[in-house]
Amino acid sequence: MPMIEDVEVSGKRVLLRADLNVTFKPGSTRIADDSRIHASVATIELLRSRGARVVLCSHLGRPKGKVVPEMRIEPVRERMSEVLGVDVGYAGGPVGEEAERVVESLNDSDVAMLENLRFDPGEEDNDADFSNSLASLADVFVNDAFGASHRAHASIVGVADLLPTYAGLLMRAEIVALERAVDSAERPAVAILGGSKVADKLGVVKNLAPNTDAVLIGGGMVSAMLAAQGKSVGSVDVSDDEMKAAKELLDDPIVVDKLHLPTDVIVAEEFSGDSRYIETSADSVPESGFILDIGSQTISNYVDAIGTAEKIVWNGPMGLFEWEAFSGGTQSIASAISDNESAFKLAGGGSTVEAINSLGIADAITHISTGGGASLEFLEGKTLPGIAALHVI
Repeated sequence: MPMIEDVEVSGKRVLLRADLNVTFKPGSTRIADDSRIHASVATIELLRSRGARVVLCSHLGRPKGKVVPEMRIEPVRERMSEVLGVDVGYAGGPVGEEAERVVESLNDSDVAMLENLRFDPGEEDNDADFSNSLASLADVFVNDAFGASHRAHASIVGVADLLPTYAGLLMRAEIVALERAVDSAERPAVAILGGSKVADKLGVVKNLAPNTDAVLIGGGMVSAMLAAQGKSVGSVDVSDDEMKAAKELLDDPIVVDKLHLPTDVIVAEEFSGDSRYIETSADSVPESGFILDIGSQTISNYVDAIGTAEKIVWNGPMGLFEWEAFSGGTQSIASAISDNESAFKLAGGGSTVEAINSLGIADAITHISTGGGASLEFLEGKTLPGIAALHVI
């Protein structure tokens, strides 16, 4: 893998693709979570310390090739300036005369940020002209946007075909951690998978199962897995796609040998945080109600498996943890992961990271992936376009 340390960047213009797709507080442009900004700092600081002229770029939201005022990069630029402790200039664009002028005026160790890449339709189309325009702003390209590297977009693969291309520090950390997650060296290995849809995790389960000793299922996936076994799931209407995905897992002998499903669940009368609820066997869920968490016996079983693991991969909460009444499963699993001090621990996914941060256990996790969809595709065994594009021309 061509690394950023391998190239002389002093006095050179470096186009740094970062994943600064932050979330905002509802109805505002106030950043709710700046973890992706902080995750990009190490690479920026390394480039600055070596005299590079850093041209920072990222997408933000889904403007669909149009200028959307509330998706302008400005709040991200301001926060990045605060975090770095230096002024990050606004370069406009993302391509065109203003961007060219600002980049030309940069001095060694300066940083400027282009406008939201997705304001130009050429970004998502991997348009050759847009790629050429971006590439013309730099001498070297560094991809540190692991979280966007499952997309064959211009700033991920188009520019990489035009400039000497290197992996940033975050990109390298993500690849190393995820490769470790999928290999077979450390055993026992436990995968903990939650989230709302089985179909979203189908490939992950099938790829991890051969090198994993236990796959623990929670979250919204539970309803589909129980329904596929002909069991009641209350008021939940399991889609045909979900039923098909669940049955595919249950029909796979390698997966079934590793699969651990809840033996008991928490069922709420209504889909509400203050609803009345019961704990019941997974074999006797009432015909009405909603499965919103795993039960106490399941928690005990899962905690035992986690406690003896040498490798833990966690993606997805065990229940609707945002509601206190249904947060017990996620909290218990998180505590068990935190208490296992000897294991390699990889966690990813927006809800998972939110749970980790809210419970204050981030320091106990070996690697928290910034990837989201990119992490899932890597865990599925897919080749990410952005990683495939890492080469030197």
